[in-house]
Amino acid sequence: MSSARLGTMGGGATLPTITALLSLGLYWELWGHVQAGVLPKPSIWADPGPTVTKGSPVTIWCKGSQWADVYSLYKRGASRLRETKTPQDSSNTASFFFKRSSSDTAGLYQCAYRRGTRWSEWSDPLPLAVTGMYREPSLLARLGSLVLWGENLALQCHSEASFDRFALTKDKGLITPLRLEGQRSPDFPLGRVNHSHGGSYRCYSGRYHSYTWSAPSTPLDILITGMYKKPSLSAHPGASVPWGGNVTLQCGSETWSDTFLLFREGSLSPPQHLRLQDTAAPFQVNFTLSPVTSANNGTYRCYSSHSTSPYLLSQPSDPLELLISGGSEDRLPPTAESGPQRGLKLYLNVLIGVSVAFILLLLLLIFLLIRHQRQDRCMKSVAATSVPKDRGRQKRCCRERHRAGGQQTAGQSGCRT
Repeated sequence: MSSARLGTMGGGATLPTITALLSLGLYWELWGHVQAGVLPKPSIWADPGPTVTKGSPVTIWCKGSQWADVYSLYKRGASRLRETKTPQDSSNTASFFFKRSSSDTAGLYQCAYRRGTRWSEWSDPLPLAVTGMYREPSLLARLGSLVLWGENLALQCHSEASFDRFALTKDKGLITPLRLEGQRSPDFPLGRVNHSHGGSYRCYSGRYHSYTWSAPSTPLDILITGMYKKPSLSAHPGASVPWGGNVTLQCGSETWSDTFLLFREGSLSPPQHLRLQDTAAPFQVNFTLSPVTSANNGTYRCYSSHSTSPYLLSQPSDPLELLISGGSEDRLPPTAESGPQRGLKLYLNVLIGVSVAFILLLLLLIFLLIRHQRQDRCMKSVAATSVPKDRGRQKRCCRERHRAGGQQTAGQSGCRT
């Protein structure tokens, strides 16, 4: 679906002219002229289209009568008077140029023209949507991007919680855009798959009653399988390959095909894609994997397609199991740690070392404190018990000397009583 179609999602139902004009007294006088006018309404369009990207230029064109004197442009909800343009060179069109699209540019526009004292009717409303105002949402297919004919297809658009309006567009195939409102991460049900569902999808998020939208999501390619006979897939020189070696996966079709895709089960990477330059038989291509690593292990399938309808694929080929022997662990050189990882490791080592040293120092201080307390207790105990023992010894000495000498007094003998 072209981006132009997204503009039709900006306003929903057509705005009744009288409701838009009566909402602003500024246009009451003009409304009286327009209502009384008998001139046919002009046509209005935007160039490059009704959906533009933030910051890009856009021109609104109004085409009316060849003898129009003045063209006026009205934007719903505007707080200022409309722009007025006078046609040049007797042209029946007038242009209104916006150099840089922004949220102020987005809105619902109508134009009218005047000839003499008579005004035309208002043109049909032109919704002008501006994308890129918010961060892009994500888009995914619940069953994967490869779908079979007849399966039920639903695409989920996920964005920030503050958005409650979502739009889904497709490069081509769908007649009208799809829009869901009042949901946080809505599923867009697309029904049973047929050939028209193949294509590249994008989704947008926005807010209710607004003509501004987010940037588009990353494109999601929906591929319809089962449209043609399955191709063959083979490995050369074989399906068992030594680590670091080369292998060629050959995909061939019996019927005319000029496009081939190679898928590996479980891989999040997009498929490998090759196109034949020579459309003569044989219809086959070679996918070369070189050098192979353990990341190339897995089950492979290939599909054939036509460049004129790239989203319609054949049935899948029979699975091919590719085994890489030798192990990458023994062959890959050790990878150097990145700066942040190396710095974190050094910080942890220093922290552990300091913690251990602190604990050892604390234990040593506790040990010395306990030892000091024990020594104090022992010294006090010894001092308390030594005094009586000395006195008893002195008393015995005095008695013995008194008996022996009989002449010395206690003071002279040095004995204490």
